[in-house]
Amino acid sequence: MAEPAQRPQASLSGLFWTFFRIGAFTIGGAYVMIPLIQKDIVDRRGWLTRDEFIDVLAVAQTAPGPIAVNTATYVGYELRGAIGSLVSTLGCVLPSIMVITLVAAVFSQVASMRVVQAAFAGVRPAVVVLILSAVIRIGKPILRSRLDLVMAALACLAVAVLKVAPPLVIIAAAMVGVALKTGGGAK
Repeated sequence: MAEPAQRPQASLSGLFWTFFRIGAFTIGGAYVMIPLIQKDIVDRRGWLTRDEFIDVLAVAQTAPGPIAVNTATYVGYELRGAIGSLVSTLGCVLPSIMVITLVAAVFSQVASMRVVQAAFAGVRPAVVVLILSAVIRIGKPILRSRLDLVMAALACLAVAVLKVAPPLVIIAAAMVGVALKTGGGAK
């Protein structure tokens, strides 16, 4: 990752409120949050480069736990150390804790209502599109060569069809990358 002096300084309150806002206004789960985190952390604030963010996602996906929380934790640590990690993580999860506590108190009483069921049915396709949008936005600058496309297709096949655990696919892809970049076959 780049040296902290080469990027805009992230304040602890900036980290907290960035992840709190993303956590508070994102519906649909962690993969819906990823393009929002990228837009804020990379594009808007310049705290990380696009390549650094991709590396963060690789680590966050491989580590146990939700990718959005792992991403917040890693970004916070990268930018402000252990306290930044704690503040970012708290900002990311606090909205969910507050909302799910309220929803749990109310949901059992309204879950059978047709309007609630219809709302959930309407949200599902939009979530799929948001996830696809994240894949395209993140993948476009990375998939530059035929080898990149083949690696992506094989990874997709391994996860979606063969049901290989994503961390194993990431580790295997990393090993292939090391072999190609250090084995004399790639420049």
